[in-house]
This record gives sequence, C-alpha cells and structure tokens, in this order.
Amino acid sequence: MKIRRIAAILLACTLLTAAGCGNKQEESSGTASTPATTAGTQQTASETEPAEPATEAVSAVHNPLTGETGYNQDAVGKRPIAVMVNNVKPSLPQYGIAAADIIYEIPVEGGITRLMAVYADYTNLPDICSVRSCRYYYPILAYGMDAIYCHWGCDQTIAKDTLERLGIDRMDGGGIANKVIFFRDPDRVGKYNTEHTGYLKGDAVPDAIDQFGFRTDTTAEDAFRFLDPEKPEKPDGESCETVNAAFSDQYFSTFTYDASSETYLKQHSGKPHMDQKADKQLAFTNVILLQTDIHTRPDGYLMDVALKGGTGYYISLGEAQEIKWTKDAEDQPIRLFDQSGKELSVNAGKSYIGLIGTNRPITIS
Repeated sequence: MKIRRIAAILLACTLLTAAGCGNKQEESSGTASTPATTAGTQQTASETEPAEPATEAVSAVHNPLTGETGYNQDAVGKRPIAVMVNNVKPSLPQYGIAAADIIYEIPVEGGITRLMAVYADYTNLPDICSVRSCRYYYPILAYGMDAIYCHWGCDQTIAKDTLERLGIDRMDGGGIANKVIFFRDPDRVGKYNTEHTGYLKGDAVPDAIDQFGFRTDTTAEDAFRFLDPEKPEKPDGESCETVNAAFSDQYFSTFTYDASSETYLKQHSGKPHMDQKADKQLAFTNVILLQTDIHTRPDGYLMDVALKGGTGYYISLGEAQEIKWTKDAEDQPIRLFDQSGKELSVNAGKSYIGLIGTNRPITIS
C-alpha cells in the first residue's frame, strides 16, 4: 500500500506541474429524454476517431465512491454512471468492469447473477461489455446514489413500472440510445449469442448526456463514510483470508486476500474473474456482503429483493466484521453500521457489494 501511495503522490505532483505549464420478458423502451441530434448524426459521430484526451487536472477532493484522492477535477460534484453488465457464464469475459469504483452483484432469475458497475467519473469511462437488461432493484440502488442508469432493455412488468415511477435518468440500448452509446462488438458478433455482444462506448457518454439533457451536478453524499486513505484500519472481527458467497449452487463469488496489494481477488464460480481488455483479475479493497430476503415473485420467474436492510459482513485487510445495513428510502444510499448501531467507516478503495439471500451460505475462512 505504501508503494501505491507514493506512486499516487508522484502522479498527482506530475499532473499538477503539467497543468501549471499549459432474453425473456424484455422490452425496448426509450430513454427519458429525446436527443438533440438525429440518429444518423450520432452514428457518424460515434465512428469518428476520438480526439487525444487532454491531461486531467487533479482535484484535492476525493472520489466519492472510493474515498481515494487524485480525483479528476472535471468530475468533482458530478453524477456517477451505473451500467448493467451481463454475468452469465457464456458471456464471459466482460470488459471495462475493472475500472468500476463499485460493483454490485445480485441474483436474477434461474440462479444466475447480474452486475451493476458504478463509475464516479463519467468523463473517463472505458468501453463496457456486455451490457444487459434491467431488473427493478438495480435502478433503485442507482437512484439512491443519484446515478445516471444505463441498461439494454428491461422486463416489461415491475422493472418497467419502477423506471417510469422513479423517472430515473437513463439510457437504454434497446431504445433511442441505441447507436448513440450502445453498439454491437464486431469481435464478438458470430462468436457469442447476440445478447452477449452489446457494449457501451465510454467516450461517447459525455456527449450523450448533453444530448439527452440530463442533469450532471449532484449534491449526493459519499457512497460510504471513508477512513483517511493514509490511515486504513482492519475491521473489528475475525480473520478472513477467503470468503465465498453462494448465490446459487451454480453461481458463487469467492474472494481471496492478497496481502501484497491489500485487496481481495475475485473468482467467478471457481475461476478468476477477469476483465478481458484490462487483462487483470477483479480486485477490491472492500468486500461488503449484505444478506436480505430474496425469493421468486408470483410469476415464478423474476426475483424479489428486499432493500430495506438486514445483516452482513464488511471485509477488508484480511478481517471480516459482522454488520447491519439499511436503505431508508429509494432515494437514499445503503448505510452500514456496526453491531452497536454506530455508522461504519470503511477503507478507501474499490468496493464489491453482494446482496445474497438469507437462505444462502456465506463461508469465511
């Protein structure tokens, strides 16, 4: 960690000096607003070679999703982006997800899980693949973070109703946002099923947000209470070298502590969970597992996920602490508390948040 801190300080100094010098039941719904330009113009713009990005100015303000310093000045006070990502085994490997500041994993129908990757800085997004459809609990989580929500279709029942009821700012690859920021990866077409080929073009997002007229400023609170990045602390709990969250018998996430990087390396159902283009395994400073009631809805297919609160674990620096959690309203973020009811402070860094049924095992060793 000391090496990373020194590297971060040197990078910040360098940049400041430079700145001084010069599937089933899915719909294709539209987005909340109509873009200012035509689809044809947007398609042409998307095919234009992107300009060389300017050097970022580094802010003294920390990243609101990670608590880390060295945040892009242009992103300070701006809304995050939340992107639905396919996590079914035939769609692997994904790409663009290693850059996410927070990743949520929650069960969907059939025992599989789906990810929602959240990025604090929408001005510097990677391409993200494969983008997938909405289930109603994900936009509620995004709404609590004041995030702009990106997805490719949704189920036409409760998810559609939730999106419309919340009036959430969103971009849908199955609607008029198609060919604006959503495309088919030509390297995947013909090799993967079509639903696994959709990607979000990261450098097109800022212009798309302007076209759709979405609000960009936010007064949302930090995702968590963060400890000083220079003074990390171990959770008050038991030793945790490995933790396994069994979402179902076929889909489970395992995290193994790597002392050299002070992060937990993620496995997807027994294999390293990789980002294809970054060519690295997903790694998190914080692993947060939240247990709640998850059960099949009356239709016998879609899932109900209770989001009011429950119990769980906060895992970091080789230790696991039992916690409580709440989400007091749809427009409020998840909050974490210790067993005495005091709000928890977590270490600065990337976080994984898994919501798992109370009837499913979490194994710590």
